[in-house]
Amino acid sequence: MKRAYYVGMDIHKHKIAYCEKTKGGKLISEGVISSNERSVREWATGLRKPWIGAMESTLFSGYVYDVLLQYAKELKVANPLLLKAFEKHKNDRIDARKLCDLLRVDVLPECYIAAKEIRELRRVLRYRNMIVREASRFKNRTAGLLMEVGVEYNKSKLHGKRYFNELVEGLTEIPESVKDLLWFSRSSIETFDSCQKRLVKALGEHDLLRERVQILSSIGGVGIITSLTWALEVADPFRFPRINQAISYCGLCSAQKQSGDKSMRGPVSKQRNKHLQWALIECAKLAPALNPQLRAVHERALKKGNRNRATLAVARKLVGYLLAVDKSGKEFVPGVVS
Repeated sequence: MKRAYYVGMDIHKHKIAYCEKTKGGKLISEGVISSNERSVREWATGLRKPWIGAMESTLFSGYVYDVLLQYAKELKVANPLLLKAFEKHKNDRIDARKLCDLLRVDVLPECYIAAKEIRELRRVLRYRNMIVREASRFKNRTAGLLMEVGVEYNKSKLHGKRYFNELVEGLTEIPESVKDLLWFSRSSIETFDSCQKRLVKALGEHDLLRERVQILSSIGGVGIITSLTWALEVADPFRFPRINQAISYCGLCSAQKQSGDKSMRGPVSKQRNKHLQWALIECAKLAPALNPQLRAVHERALKKGNRNRATLAVARKLVGYLLAVDKSGKEFVPGVVS
C-alpha cells in the first residue's frame, strides 16, 4: 500500500502557510503561498501524492477546500474552538505544523462540511436574513425620525403602505429634510422586502430543497423560513444519531460544568449554530397557537417556569419533530411523531 503524506494549512486572506510531513513526522517541506485560486492549484499539483490535508475552519477556507478537494486523497477541516486546546505559541508556521501533526496522529478535532451546493444555498439564505435585519433597522429609524419631530403615529399601522403615505403627505409643519428621509426609508424598506421575497421564493423552488421543505413545513407552526434554515444549516440530518446532539447544535440546552459529584448548569450555551437557534426560537414563539401538540408542551412548561423557559421547551420539541420528519422523508402526522 502506498504511503500517504500529510499537509497542514493555516489559511488567511492573502496567504496560506503550509507544512508537509510523512506519517512518522519527517518534515518534507513547508512555506507560504498566495491564497488565490491559481496559486493554490499550482501548489496542490506539485505536492507528493497521495496526500491528506487539514485546515482550520475560517471565512476563507470554503473556496480553498473546494479547490483542494480535487487533488487530495482526503481533506479535513478542523474545529477552531477545539484547536485552542493545543495552542501555546501563535504564528502561521507553527499553526501549519500543529495542524499537520494533529492530522497524522489522528487527533484532529474535525468539523462537518456540507456539500458545495448546500453551502452556496446557505449563503443565499443568510444574505436574505441580513436584508431582513437591515429592513428592521430602517423601520426603527423611520419611527425615530417621527418621534424626533414630535409626530404622533399608530405603531401597528406605521409600516403599512397606505397609512404611511397618508401620514407623511399630511405632515406640514416638519422640516423638508425629515420628509425626504422618511420617503427614502420607505423606499429602502420596500426594496429590501421585495429582494428577500425573491430570494425565499427561489430557494423554496430549488430542486435540492423543494421536496424537503414541503415535508418539513407539514409540521404545524413551521413555515418556509424555519424549514429552509433547518434544511440548509443541518444539511444532513443523519449526522445527529440522537435528538440531544441536534438540540445541543441548535444551542437550546444550557452549558454544563461538572467536577466529581458536583454539576452546575449555566445559561443557554453560546456554542451553537446561531442562525438555527434564532429561527427555532422565533418559530417557538408562534407555533403553539397553530399546533395543539406544541401548545400542550408550552402550557406544561409554563406551569413549571417562566415564558422564556416555555419557549425553549417548545423549541426543543420542534427539533425532535424536524429531525424525525427529515430523517423519515414523510410528512408530519400528529401522534406518530411525539
